[in-house]
Amino acid sequence: MFALLLVLILVLFGLGFLDPVWWVAAAVLVFGAAHYSRDRGGSPGRGNRSDLGDYRVYEQRRDRQDRWDRRYTRRHRARWRREERRDRERGR
Repeated sequence: MFALLLVLILVLFGLGFLDPVWWVAAAVLVFGAAHYSRDRGGSPGRGNRSDLGDYRVYEQRRDRQDRWDRRYTRRHRARWRREERRDRERGR
């Protein structure tokens, strides 16, 4: 796919000597290709690594959940036990 895009850019650049509008079209393609490859996470030769991006999202969510669990289960454990005890005593 990248090779076809490169050939198309070269052809448009060559046609730019006939009409400068083709240089603009080639520049737009170069900009689009650079922007697209940067969003995909690297050079065009890396291939499809969408599963790596999905894993990073999963890993970040998992780390946030672990931090939340560590922070709040230790900090508020005694208060939660008191509230549970009060609820049980009220229910009797």
